[in-house]
Amino acid sequence: MIDQQTRFAAANGAPSAATVFGAAADETPAWLSQLRIALTYGARHRRLVRCHRPRRFTEWIQWRKLHDRDERMPPLVDKLAVKDHVAAELGAEWVTPTLFEGPALPEQPLWEPAFVVKSRHGCNQSAFVRTGAEDWAAIRAAAARWVRQPYGEWLDEWLYRHVPRGVMVEPFIGGGGALPVDYKIFVFGGRAAFVKVDRDRERAHRLAYYDLNWRRVWAPKGWQDPPPPQSLREMIAAAEHLGRGFDFVRADFYDVGGRPRFGELTFYPGSGLNPLPRMLDYQLGALWAEARDRRLAGHQTACGQSGCM
Repeated sequence: MIDQQTRFAAANGAPSAATVFGAAADETPAWLSQLRIALTYGARHRRLVRCHRPRRFTEWIQWRKLHDRDERMPPLVDKLAVKDHVAAELGAEWVTPTLFEGPALPEQPLWEPAFVVKSRHGCNQSAFVRTGAEDWAAIRAAAARWVRQPYGEWLDEWLYRHVPRGVMVEPFIGGGGALPVDYKIFVFGGRAAFVKVDRDRERAHRLAYYDLNWRRVWAPKGWQDPPPPQSLREMIAAAEHLGRGFDFVRADFYDVGGRPRFGELTFYPGSGLNPLPRMLDYQLGALWAEARDRRLAGHQTACGQSGCM
C-alpha cells in the first residue's frame, strides 16, 4: 500500500525509487562524501566521526548523509511543496500563505510590507522587508545567487539536490518587526522528545532545550526561562503526526497569537556540525538508534507475517 507521503513525493517531482536507491548519475562518489564528512565534522567538533557505528546525534546526521536515500524527504524540505502536505495533514490554518513563487523576484516589490523573501530549496537564505525602505536591488541580487547555486552539496546533504530551486515571498509573522520565537521539536519514530527554543535570531541569538513538560534540559548561562507557548500541546501532536515513519525529523513551529503555525521540516539540523552538550548529543543519538531499531523490528515482523522477500 502506498502511503500519503509517498504519493505526495511522487506528485511533487521526487526521484523514482530506482534513482534514489540505485546509483544515480549525479550521486557524489562515496569516497568523496566520506572524506568531506570526516574533514568537516573533525574541524567543527575536534574529534573523529563514527559514521558507520554512530552513537551521538551529530554522528547519526552524518550517517544519514551517507546512507539514507528516502524518496519521501525531498518534497518535505521544499518550503513551497511542503505547504500542501501540511495543509492536507493538519489543516490550511497551520500554513503561512505564499504571496509569490518563481525563479526570480520582480523588478519592484508587488506586496505591502512587511514580508519575507526566502529560497524554497535551502536554509538560512532569507531577507526581511519591514518598511519598504530596504535595498530591493540587493535583495533581488541575493535571491538570484540562491537560485544559481546548488544547496547542500558541499555538506553532502543529498536530498536538497532534488528540490527545485526558486524564491518565494510570505507575509512577515513576527510582532513589532521582531522575528517570532522558533519552537523546534525533535521527533524520533513519531515520538516527540525535546523542544529547542530559538529566540533573538537576528541580533543576539540564544537557544535552550526543554522536555515536553517544559522542564529545562539545557540552557546557556544567564538564560531566563520563558513561559511555554500557548499552543505547545498542539505543536507536539502535529510534530508527531508529521514525523510518523521517519527515524528522525525536526518539526519547527511558531506561536502566533496563541495559535500554532508550521515553519519547516528538517532532516539534517545544523548539518550535524553545530556542537551540542555532550550528554544531550548522546541522549538524542540513543533515541535515534531506538527509533531505527523499532522500525527495523516492525519490518521484520511484517515480513515474517506476509512472507516478503
